[in-house]
Amino acid sequence: MAGDFDVLKKIYNAFDPFRPLEPSDPAYVDCQAVRGDEEIKVELGQNILLSERVTCQLYTGHRGAGKSTELLRLKQHLESNGFRVVYFAADQDDIDAEDAQYTDILLACTRNLLKALRGPEQNAVRQWFESRSGELRDLLGSDIQLDNLSMDAQISAFAKLTATVKASPQTRAKIRQMVEAHTVSLLEALNEFIAGAMAQTDQRDTSRLVVIADNLDRIVPVISGPESDEKSNHDRIFIDRSEQLKGLNCHVVYTVPISLVYSGRATDLRDNYGADPQALPMVMVRRPDGSVYGPGLAAMKEVIRARVYGTAGVNRDWSLAEKVFESQEVLDNLCLMSGGHLRNLMLMMQEATKRTAALPIGKKAVLRAITEARSTYRNTVYEQQWQLLAEVAQTKQVRNDLTYRELLFNRCILEYRELDGETGELQAWYDVHPVIRGIPEFRAATEVYLAELGAGEAV
Repeated sequence: MAGDFDVLKKIYNAFDPFRPLEPSDPAYVDCQAVRGDEEIKVELGQNILLSERVTCQLYTGHRGAGKSTELLRLKQHLESNGFRVVYFAADQDDIDAEDAQYTDILLACTRNLLKALRGPEQNAVRQWFESRSGELRDLLGSDIQLDNLSMDAQISAFAKLTATVKASPQTRAKIRQMVEAHTVSLLEALNEFIAGAMAQTDQRDTSRLVVIADNLDRIVPVISGPESDEKSNHDRIFIDRSEQLKGLNCHVVYTVPISLVYSGRATDLRDNYGADPQALPMVMVRRPDGSVYGPGLAAMKEVIRARVYGTAGVNRDWSLAEKVFESQEVLDNLCLMSGGHLRNLMLMMQEATKRTAALPIGKKAVLRAITEARSTYRNTVYEQQWQLLAEVAQTKQVRNDLTYRELLFNRCILEYRELDGETGELQAWYDVHPVIRGIPEFRAATEVYLAELGAGEAV
């Protein structure tokens, strides 16, 4: 029993859903062919490698689709081509995803650039900070040293500033007000710091610096403003303040919420940033007609295989569909019910492992994992949204509407892309998450939708 427990524990932890894989991790599986041929080294990397000016690019996709892993691959690729790359996950230390503004992102970029580049101790950012020491001391507390700052002290001071923005709602608004009033001077100071710091590196030129701000796609959408001008915080951050976000004199990649990319502001994103945001779609495990897509299903099984045999170190002589899972049917069902969403696969795999006393993982454990996921999604959907989901399940398309964007953000609707090998045309389509299909409210809404559709065609 102890041996079984040790193996199950290793499998459980091998499917940690919140650990992005490093590029060299043997558990990484290349899913490019079943994701519409999307390759981050080409879609984002080539723009940086080829451009004679600095670029600002947006990257999107459903949360948990694997964007962080892909961005780490981009980081390694650019570094191998002689670039200096500063990568940070914004929500870890700097950003409150429940309440974020562009000033928070600017401060996060400043802190992480100071930390990564360090640069000369006497610099423009230090001067900017010290010139506002009176305001900042009132906001951060009189015990913090704000004069004659060493480089370590500058990094600590900005860490204190971003930590306060993230953790203290009362002080957050005051810090934002102060930063907003001095945004131009902060950007000027930061760009001067970047130039000085890069001059001391092997890359020397600021065009050889890339900043990757990850996890900004987790910023929760909030609608605010007068009724005549209601906007989401996503609009205010990434569109209304695009000039500030593009203000860094280096290459920048920001992740953005997928719901923004499929909104009425999509053309504004293209105009403001010079290109459409690049999107990481789901692994396609079914075709639009509902039939199983063999290559996609095989890719998801390969993801499980790589984690079980590689990360968990399970005996490779053990058949995945006999020793690890009760049957091929059980394994296939788990992969298909994930919808090609990698984090959902990880979560359901952990749930099934948790409900297994000894290998193999059985049908009952997998069904319980699916049921748990179904319950979560059922609680996510509002009453008036079931009819919209029923429509998407039939049409495979989404409307340019706030409710559809909410369902995209919440991963109730998933995006897929398929490349036509003959024409080279990339086709995007949408479907409801597979676990939703088993929810009674969805089934009832589907019956109503089909009945109304049939009545309309009869007329």
